[in-house]
Amino acid sequence: MRGLRIISQGHQLVHHLLPAVLRPARTLWHEIIGFLFLALAAWPIPSGIRTIRELDAGKDASAKLIFTLILTVAFITIMAAYGISSFRRARKISRS
Repeated sequence: MRGLRIISQGHQLVHHLLPAVLRPARTLWHEIIGFLFLALAAWPIPSGIRTIRELDAGKDASAKLIFTLILTVAFITIMAAYGISSFRRARKISRS
């Protein structure tokens, strides 16, 4: 009987302890992933600024520069969106 009671108490401990440990871990995970995506979004910004300056200067308004600018903006937008959504998910988890 005593062994069965210990197993039951161990099960109850795990049942109450795991959510208390996993929720902050999941929140931290989403915050770290959000930071990484925002860092990836910030990385090509200098290249985009250089491309815009080259287009404004009229040095070479080729399709290559325009295509580079479109790809840069698309990449920044996608990475920033993933980063923001990850931070929002972390906040949602911490509030529940």
